[in-house]
Amino acid sequence: MLQVTNSPFQQEQVDLLNRLLPTLTEGQRIWLSGYLSALQGAGAPAGTAIVPGAPQPAPAAAAPAVSKEVTVLFGSQTGNSHKIAKKLTEKLQGQGFQVTLSAMIDFKPNTLKKVENLLVVVSTQGEGDPPDNAISFYEFLHSKRAPQLEGMPFSVLALGDTSYEFFCKTGKDFDQRLEELGGKRLAPRVDCDVDFEEAAGQWIDSVLAALGQASGAAGAQAAAPGASATPTAGTASEYSRSNPFEADVLENLNLNGRGSQRETRHLELSLEGSNLQYEPGDSLGVYPQNHPRLVEELIAAMGWNPDESVPLPKSSEERPLKEALTKHYEITVLTKPLIEQAAALAPHSGLQDLLAAGREAELKEYAKGRDLLDLAQDYDLKGVPAKAFLGILRKIPPRLYSISSSPKAYPDEVHLTIRKVNYESHGRVRYGVCSTYVSERLEPGQKLPVFVQDNPNFKLPANPDTPIIMIGPGTGVAPFRAFLGEREETGAAGKTWLFYGDQHFSTDFLYQVEWQRWLKEGVLTRMDVAFSRDTDEKVYVQHRMLEHSKELYRWLQEGAAVYVCGDEKKMAHDVHNALIAILKKEGGLGDEEAAAYLNELKQQKRYQRDVY
Repeated sequence: MLQVTNSPFQQEQVDLLNRLLPTLTEGQRIWLSGYLSALQGAGAPAGTAIVPGAPQPAPAAAAPAVSKEVTVLFGSQTGNSHKIAKKLTEKLQGQGFQVTLSAMIDFKPNTLKKVENLLVVVSTQGEGDPPDNAISFYEFLHSKRAPQLEGMPFSVLALGDTSYEFFCKTGKDFDQRLEELGGKRLAPRVDCDVDFEEAAGQWIDSVLAALGQASGAAGAQAAAPGASATPTAGTASEYSRSNPFEADVLENLNLNGRGSQRETRHLELSLEGSNLQYEPGDSLGVYPQNHPRLVEELIAAMGWNPDESVPLPKSSEERPLKEALTKHYEITVLTKPLIEQAAALAPHSGLQDLLAAGREAELKEYAKGRDLLDLAQDYDLKGVPAKAFLGILRKIPPRLYSISSSPKAYPDEVHLTIRKVNYESHGRVRYGVCSTYVSERLEPGQKLPVFVQDNPNFKLPANPDTPIIMIGPGTGVAPFRAFLGEREETGAAGKTWLFYGDQHFSTDFLYQVEWQRWLKEGVLTRMDVAFSRDTDEKVYVQHRMLEHSKELYRWLQEGAAVYVCGDEKKMAHDVHNALIAILKKEGGLGDEEAAAYLNELKQQKRYQRDVY
């Protein structure tokens, strides 16, 4: 709140502003920021009104007109790009720029020619693919319809994961294509790994500096010192990805029955005192710990002292080596950059041969499914000093899980549904880092570092009367437990249909009692299940969809929204093909027409996916 003591205003002005500012919409705040900037830029004396169309006082000194308009486009699957884009927007507005912030799917491509300054923040999915809400704009930009953008200033921030072959490919593609169309780089592209905060912050600083230089010193001072177009909410949590909350573990239960080949944990965490807020469809970031056996074997293989004091990632703070490897460093994933740096530390190890030209396929095959212990043992890295070696490792990344609870149903709590991953490969047992930690070593009463990851691309319809179709086999059903819990609490009237699948009815029917209760009470209108190992022929959720194609098509015609959660490589692909087949069979559409229908649903936010 403004006060006489913390602002240049008199008491009467403070009272007026404190009544006005909280009532403004985001659009009104942006307009007002631009209005005040125009007032100052026109050299008008205090109290002079700027009236559209009216003659304005000339500036004291003639200066070239420089655009203060910036368009920020983001393509985001999990919400990271969206969050960075919002932060960038707030900083730009604080420096007096007029900013248009938009998801790529909402941006009208035919207006691209009119953009003055373009800033792109985009992630890469799977094997180099754009995120769902960037596909249409990506395809437009790479089509013959894309306009020439002669001299248009632009810059790209690319988010990715170096453990994938096509690291940051979508961002690189945007950067290259914008240059091909005649754009001029305002600041160099920056490629971010999973630990992206520092690199993203540096890119934002470089963009602000470049825009400030282009606009001139006067333009950079258009806004009042410290001004921000979006006031910080007094209720915002202090906890984030870089400052996680230590949540108390309330429950940790195995959802699978005796005899199941699977283990799925239902985790209940307390958020009391954190002020962390989430909505159904959001994810929870969890910082796990590496398996103690892997840490011990790695230390032994490298000949290190477990008690040696070593620095933490990108920090001057130090911890004993064993603790640092357990809680802070990524040791389960091999990437080409990591192997290249390890080869430099151990020039006689033979790693240079693996990195030689012509052996790219062999390098890729070696890195797949192996970890740091394999590298140390296979190439005899023993003797490389711990501090030097840790200098090439990245910070252990958080794991994101779809939240399986409604905050209205469980205030101050958050629930997760996590399936344990372990398997044998290359002669020893491998562990899913977070899932094994949760299932084997995390007990009620302990604490777990967490943060909320907003997912704007996976949200319930704004209209509670909208029917929803939910498709989520296995742990993919997690967000739909949150959806139905929310609809129960709010009394939403829209119909709901759930497609769920797993291996066996008797041991793997996750949350069976809750689904049955919701069916009985009408919160869940319909449920179709597929248990693949209970029949001679394997049956999956896409088969159930095809069996009920006529009814499913009728729901689509009635305006239903479709949600898909789970494995991207196979399940989501099969479900997409099933929807295409249903549209062709029941709607009489051709291949291109059916694909266009689904694209239109995406544009309307009636076809949303949370895939991994």
